[in-house]
This record gives sequence, structure tokens and C-alpha cells, in this order.
Amino acid sequence: MSSRPPSAAALAGRRAGATPALIWTALIVVYLLWGSTYLAIRITVETLPPLLSAALRFAVAGLILAVLLRLRRGPGALRVDRRQLGSAALVGVLLLAGGNGLVVLAESGPPGVAVPSGIAALLVATVPLLVVLLRSATGDRPPLWTFAGVTVGFAGLVLLVLPAGNSEAVPLVGALTVVAAATSWSVGSFLSGRLRMPIDPFVATVYEMLAGALVLTVVSAGRGELGDFHPATVSTRSWLALGYLMVAGSLVAFTAYVWLLHNAPISLVSTYAYVNPAVAVALGALLVAEPITPQVLLGGAVIVAGVALVVSTERPRRASAGSRSGTSPVSERR
Repeated sequence: MSSRPPSAAALAGRRAGATPALIWTALIVVYLLWGSTYLAIRITVETLPPLLSAALRFAVAGLILAVLLRLRRGPGALRVDRRQLGSAALVGVLLLAGGNGLVVLAESGPPGVAVPSGIAALLVATVPLLVVLLRSATGDRPPLWTFAGVTVGFAGLVLLVLPAGNSEAVPLVGALTVVAAATSWSVGSFLSGRLRMPIDPFVATVYEMLAGALVLTVVSAGRGELGDFHPATVSTRSWLALGYLMVAGSLVAFTAYVWLLHNAPISLVSTYAYVNPAVAVALGALLVAEPITPQVLLGGAVIVAGVALVVSTERPRRASAGSRSGTSPVSERR
């Protein structure tokens, strides 16, 4: 998760071995696996305590990644200085404890209280819009069309959560919780490109996952989840969904995304931001019968249009100079 993008020569060398077929295979992996994580979260929290499940997910994934790095690169693979460790820990808490943890909380609970997985994905899609606002607040002025995209996206957010006066309305408290999660994720994404992070993005991710897991465990204990947790009462499908999040969401798709960052244009890689919500909505409707109302379709379409406009207007800048707001694997995806 370095704030220093690869040089043009290094990037060209890496891209030389990346065929279009490989690039699109990796993109499809990211589209489908990351788009499916919202549904997997919903299934996980059916019988697992929400924050404890998130802590287990990132602790196990972080430890597996650490072991793989240690075996592949030797004893010094995970060596960082104190400043790098502190930066990675801070970013990990914002992204995984604040960002992912709040999403997990929002998706837990009975019907009418829990936010459907597809809605959660649409709300999280506002992250690129929030990052633009953070950039502008620090004196980095994005193009006018980028602000137009932000305006369109937030208009879609209002449409999505506007009370509809029926039983299928989006739960307002849960929706605001997801917005708070997106805000925490955006701050973590924003800071990841401005702090002195570990040079290797895989190493940074190990410390981010472990720091996020530690904080999630502490908060989970404070909420009484550890005392109420009884493994025998957890359903098989919840355990399987948690395993899916650990392997497919946190390791396989993450690795594909890191590879894409080094072998494909960032404008193409960034398309996950508006493809993932569509995948999440479709899976939620097909597999667990989550309702897709006209309000969800309209609000979701407007949000995705706003995000697409932001991504497209940022292309020339990111292609030529890299992103100062961070192009790290974890900082752009949960």
C-alpha cells in the first residue's frame, strides 16, 4: 500500500506479460467475488455475532497472508519500522473496524431492521464520492465534472433512503450506519496515500487486517458478543459464509486486485466501484429474495451513474500521475 506508484518503466514491464484474457479474468474475479461479499455477510450474521465474525474473518485472513509471505520471501518479509506499523494500524482500524464493522452491524438483525445486502452495496458505492470531498477539503481541486458526479451520486443516495411509506422501505438507522461505514472507509482510503505506509501492499494489508481484527474483538467483547457466543448454535451456512469471506473475499479477490493494479489501467480497475453494487443487488434478489423496488432501482442507478462519472473524469489524471489519495488494494475495497 505505497503512496508511490510504480514507475512507468516498471509498469510497462509488468504489463508486457499481462494478456487481455488474464486482465479480464482477474476483473471478473473482483467483480463477482467482491460483489458477493455483501450477501455472504448477511448469511454469516444470521447465527454468528456480527463484530466477532468480522474479527475472525480478518484475523484468519491476515494470519494466512502473513504465513504465505513469510514462506515465500523469508524471515524479513514482514519487517517494517514503527511509523509504518502505526500508519498501517490506523488505516486498518478505519477501513476494517470502522468501515467493514459498521456494514456488518447494519446487515445484522431481524427483517425491517437489517439493511438488505444489495442496499448496503449501493450505499458503500458512495466511497469514491466521499474521497473526492476529502480531497477538495485539503486543497486538491478535482475537475468540475467530478463534482457533478458527486452531486449526482448523493442525489441517488437521498432517493435510495427517502422514506417510501411501505414495509419495503430502506431501514433508515441501518442506512445511516452504512453511510457512517462508508465515511470511515473513505477517511482510511484518503489517509493511506498520505501516511508513511509499508512499501509492499501485501505487508501493509497484513498489519491492517490484524489491527482491524484486534479492535473489532475489543468492541465485540464490550458489546457482550463473546459471552453470548456458542459455536454449537452457529449454522453450517453461517460457517461456510464466513469461510467464503476469509478465502474468496479477503485473499483470492484481494490478490487479483493487487495484480490488476500493477498490470491494468487504473481507469479499468476502478470499474469495480460501480459493477460490484449491481452484482450484490442481483445476488440478493436471486438467492435470498431481497426486494428490488422501483425506488431501489432508481436510487441505485443514480448512485452508480454518479460514481461512473467520477471515475471517468478522474481517468486522465490517474493514468498520468497516479493517485495521491491511495490506490491500495484494501483501501479501495472491503
